[in-house]
Amino acid sequence: MAVFGAMAFVLGLVGLVAPDAQLAMLDFVAVDPGQRASGDYTRVFMTASSMASVNMGVYYVLAAAVDFRAFFFWTVPFRLVTFTVFTTLVLTDVAPGSFIGVGLWEGVGALVTGAALWRERRARAAGDAALA
Repeated sequence: MAVFGAMAFVLGLVGLVAPDAQLAMLDFVAVDPGQRASGDYTRVFMTASSMASVNMGVYYVLAAAVDFRAFFFWTVPFRLVTFTVFTTLVLTDVAPGSFIGVGLWEGVGALVTGAALWRERRARAAGDAALA
């Protein structure tokens, strides 16, 4: 959780400081601001999503610092939904193929988190049974 949070925080900062670099990392075309069509709010969207990533990164790091297991559990289904939406964007040619990495990061992260929580719960139950 802490690693994911730190990465979300750092990548959010990259998007705030260098949105064109963030777009390039996602394999999106970074259009020169002078060439943008009227009503193109790509930079506004990049700023908003990057700020959300910074905030989310802080939430994850703080949750890890206090071992907030309920938060960890809540992230699993929502990260699977994110995986589904992002993967669908690639499969329907709305997003470039390299964007699949973002979806995979969410999906694998959700599965690893879910498996770790399941394993810890089983270990705790086995320990409780041994004490009884």
